[in-house]
Amino acid sequence: MADDRQWDRRSLLRGAAVVAGAAATAPLLGKTATALAGGGDADALFKAGKFEQAGRAYEEILRKDPKNLHAARRRGYVGLLANRFPDAERHLKLALALAPDDKDTNRLLADCYIRQDKLSLSAPHWRAAGEVSYAKWFAAFSGEPYQVHGDTAQLPWKQMDPEPLVEASVNGGPTKRFTFYTGAPSLQVSATVAKEAGLSPVASEKIDYLNGTVWVHYGALNSLKLGGIELRNVPVSWSTTESGEDVDTDSDGMIGMWIFYHLLTTFDYAGRRLILRRRTPGTAAKARAAARRAGAGPLPMWIAREHALHSRGSLTGAAGSDTGVVGVLFGGHSEVAGIVNGATAKQLQIRIDRDRPVETFVGSHPTVTYPCYPKEMRLGDVTANGVYCFTNPNANSPLSPHGFDVPAAFFHSFHKPNTITLDFTDMNLYVARGQAAPGDGASGGGASSGG
Repeated sequence: MADDRQWDRRSLLRGAAVVAGAAATAPLLGKTATALAGGGDADALFKAGKFEQAGRAYEEILRKDPKNLHAARRRGYVGLLANRFPDAERHLKLALALAPDDKDTNRLLADCYIRQDKLSLSAPHWRAAGEVSYAKWFAAFSGEPYQVHGDTAQLPWKQMDPEPLVEASVNGGPTKRFTFYTGAPSLQVSATVAKEAGLSPVASEKIDYLNGTVWVHYGALNSLKLGGIELRNVPVSWSTTESGEDVDTDSDGMIGMWIFYHLLTTFDYAGRRLILRRRTPGTAAKARAAARRAGAGPLPMWIAREHALHSRGSLTGAAGSDTGVVGVLFGGHSEVAGIVNGATAKQLQIRIDRDRPVETFVGSHPTVTYPCYPKEMRLGDVTANGVYCFTNPNANSPLSPHGFDVPAAFFHSFHKPNTITLDFTDMNLYVARGQAAPGDGASGGGASSGG
């Protein structure tokens, strides 16, 4: 499996969601792969995003061949995608026993531990996976991370574009302006905020960034206060130039996915607010009830590679439509509704404006994308028609970095008329058109409809 975390580090610096989608999306299945999936081939089922069926197929392989490393690792990965930690851990440990130095297995097991806040247990596996900075960071972490104090917070957005901003307090200080982006993992603060908060790195590394280099530092933050909710002992990173200055001054920091999956999170785009609640079975039940009232059914939700959120959606062009696993990203800095893989755009005959190239970066390497306009993008019952997206006609890799097909990623602009709740208790996503209803904030206030 390809390593995309090097790009993730760079994405933290600017929250450039456009680049993330260009790097992460992949084409829809061709006829051959579809036929294999129908025949029950485990890898083809996984590639098609049919994870439950793939899991059963890998179990059948292991019954016949208990020492099959690939089947054990993939079976563990299937569990991890849905946050089924005992299941994931059992199969990943089996894979590790078969090949203790296998980097993919070690990385997946490290991810399994950090999602459960077992940071020190993840450290040796990060090291075995070749991620030395992460290994040092989590080995040095002490105490319980992400301690949640308070029950609910409603944070009005100070702006919507080019990226949403909310206010938060660091270590009890004055409020700062934070953007958020689920395409990034950890909480990040600026170099200035890190200095004000007295942060000291436990690990640092120099990385390529656009046309130069920057330093990324890793440490622990005592307190992040988001309205009525305070998180204590939070893993944090910050980036500096060679001279120690801020890399980006558009905001004071970025809230990443690791914060959001410790809470019941609602992105009320239509109401321009972020609603956070303590994750409990009770709050999850209220979210489900609010979703039912709004006419929003549950969509499956999966997390790949530490933070990459996926659900099920569809894309339509002149040659028809197809449904599959799609990337779903909230926040970030992007004017587009989504990124469409080049091969997908070709297969579905989505209109591409080749006269207006857009120069950008993928993994700090320059690339060119083009505006494209799908006839329809659909997430649940919410649609957007003819919206502005990007595609790279040359991005024809058969898989996303996560091992399964991802035809498109849905970004900031797609979500603007809607409200979306992420329920990490049952791993469901709820989306409905309109603002969150007063008092619950769990889903949109009106029935879903085309946009």
